[in-house]
Amino acid sequence: MTLAIFDLDNTLLAGDSDHAWGEFLVEEGIVDAEEYRLANDRFYQEYLNGELDILHYLGFALQPLANHNMSELLAWREAFMEKKVRPMMQASAEDLLNNHREQGHTLMIITATNRFVTEPIAEALGIEHLIATEPELVNGRYTGEVAGTPSFQDGKVKRLKDWLKAHGRTLEGAWFYSDSHNDLPLLKKVDNPVAVDPDPTLEAFAKKNGWKVMSLRG
Repeated sequence: MTLAIFDLDNTLLAGDSDHAWGEFLVEEGIVDAEEYRLANDRFYQEYLNGELDILHYLGFALQPLANHNMSELLAWREAFMEKKVRPMMQASAEDLLNNHREQGHTLMIITATNRFVTEPIAEALGIEHLIATEPELVNGRYTGEVAGTPSFQDGKVKRLKDWLKAHGRTLEGAWFYSDSHNDLPLLKKVDNPVAVDPDPTLEAFAKKNGWKVMSLRG
């Protein structure tokens, strides 16, 4: 069973769900607008630059989950899906997913964005398997800490290896689609790496190594 693996933000989505969640929190008055927006934008730029300290960032990003109860969070997430995520969904991405489905491939999203934000997105895309950064949950409430290894850079490789072992699967013939040079560790591990609307660093690397480069932006 061949795996078709997809990064989420700026790959399947025409935008970044993690950054958009921060913007949503600001717009809804859930967090201090000026302070949170500045930090959210700064961390996003560090990510684009390949300079992000993932644990430092997660200490910031997971705090709003810890500050509120689950019923509030779920209501906000539903509104976030409608206001922010659905406008980022792309018909061309759906076509790509369906192409792999028709070939009998097993679809997976692997993303650094946390599971609280990404789980309903994976469901909306009809993708059963999701590897995401796991926010720690104790007695039905988020703690603001990370459970296990964040699925970021080399962490994506580790988390995927753990999944493969648990499911008795291999990477033989696997595909991985991503926009970001942060995903080079995993892109280098698969038989079919694809750069999707890539950042300049990934685009240069892909072309140098003869990888497929494509766009999902209409």
